[in-house]
Amino acid sequence: MAVDTNHQVFSSDASVGGIGIAGMPNAEGPSMFISMDPPKHDVQRKTVSPVVSPHNLHTMEPMIRERTAKVLDGLPIGEAFDWVDRVSIELTTQMLATLFDFPFEERRSLTKWSDIFTGAGHLHGIETPEDRMAEMVNFRDTFERLWAERVNAPPAGDLISMLAHGDATREMSRREYHGNVVLLIVGGNDTTRNTMTGSVYAMNQFPDQLAKLHGNPDLLPSMVSETIRWQTPLAHMRRTALSDIEFQGKSIKKGDKVVMWYVSGNRDETVIDNPNAYIIDRDRARQHLSFGFGIHRCVGNRVAELQLTILWQEILQRFPDIQVLEEPRRTNSTFVKGYETMQVLIPARLQG
Repeated sequence: MAVDTNHQVFSSDASVGGIGIAGMPNAEGPSMFISMDPPKHDVQRKTVSPVVSPHNLHTMEPMIRERTAKVLDGLPIGEAFDWVDRVSIELTTQMLATLFDFPFEERRSLTKWSDIFTGAGHLHGIETPEDRMAEMVNFRDTFERLWAERVNAPPAGDLISMLAHGDATREMSRREYHGNVVLLIVGGNDTTRNTMTGSVYAMNQFPDQLAKLHGNPDLLPSMVSETIRWQTPLAHMRRTALSDIEFQGKSIKKGDKVVMWYVSGNRDETVIDNPNAYIIDRDRARQHLSFGFGIHRCVGNRVAELQLTILWQEILQRFPDIQVLEEPRRTNSTFVKGYETMQVLIPARLQG
């Protein structure tokens, strides 16, 4: 928390290495506001934040609920299926398509591009650098076409229109535009998708908590926060020291990389009692690190909580249990803490 809230000393800027452990020279790769310091970060973030305002979320809630109900009602009873593909990916990709006003029938392209950006292109048969480059050309061409459509149309409430018409973003470079689209795709896809899967996995690891939730659905807000802490969908972020600093008895020099392991902080036994356990009525459940802190706190944190809340409200009305059949296959990443597949079975549907 101390590092995350001290952007004056601990920089996210791409010019000094950005947010990845390895770092990247400033001239390479996408440029995005998560890899910027103020003031540029602030004005670009402010441009897109209205899409997840409380008013907009309230407006979108009935649509999210209708889609969630439709997906759950289409699940098979008594036979195995992949929860990641059928539920987590489908619901988050539908939401992404809505936020971008992306062609709905082509929405799985967003999933594919997100996986490629985070190193999981093999899930879509993207194995070689040439395959990856071809998909990146497809990605850029698609979003250039969407920009051209939106910039020549009246301002609207989707993310592309906001960027195309925003005072701080309409003159941005193509590199910044593409970078911010990458950020918004990955931010809207990986985190919510893996928390949706993680919630079902957690309930199988701690079945007493599922019984507790069925007995008291009012625990749902706390359960959502505990799931996001326990899962920690993004494992870390990196900063670079802009000056020498003494920090908790350690000497950090100008230019040093500093990695904030959120996944470790969320299991810190000096702050959180019994941190490896999943406890849905935990005291101060919202006190977790999964969304970050300070100016880079996750811009979509409320929409993530809303999607997970609605998912479990609808699950509780339909299914007494969702059984995980085997250990899920996890994402091969130090950054995204997620799931590639998770085979489950729903034994029965609630009657009435």
